[in-house]
Amino acid sequence: MPRTAVTYTALTPNGRTTDVAGTTIDATLVTNGVVINGVDPERTVLRVTNSATGAKNVIVRTGTGSQSWMAGQGDLTVSVAANTGKEFVGPFTSARFQQQGSRLHVDFESGFTGTITVFKLPKAF
Repeated sequence: MPRTAVTYTALTPNGRTTDVAGTTIDATLVTNGVVINGVDPERTVLRVTNSATGAKNVIVRTGTGSQSWMAGQGDLTVSVAANTGKEFVGPFTSARFQQQGSRLHVDFESGFTGTITVFKLPKAF
């Protein structure tokens, strides 16, 4: 099955951004994973919450192709604490994580429930 596309929430420079609920991590997201299209890895931060009764892992997959020359460092696996655990993950290195076609792939450990929100950091002024 194809990965589920999750879109950015842009953070507002010199201002405020209203908090968003995020995308629910359900059985479909756990099975298929997430894709972030048009990714700018160095400006991407994930907020992942875990509502499962045990700690669960979120995995950012290394890229494929010649643009990911640092892919040999492997996937990034982050444990998210049980029962309302929250982790901010990123920003990321393009040379390690960017997939062909400017995408980022994120997977979840079996039994993961919670939310994922993808934030885009503003460019420096």
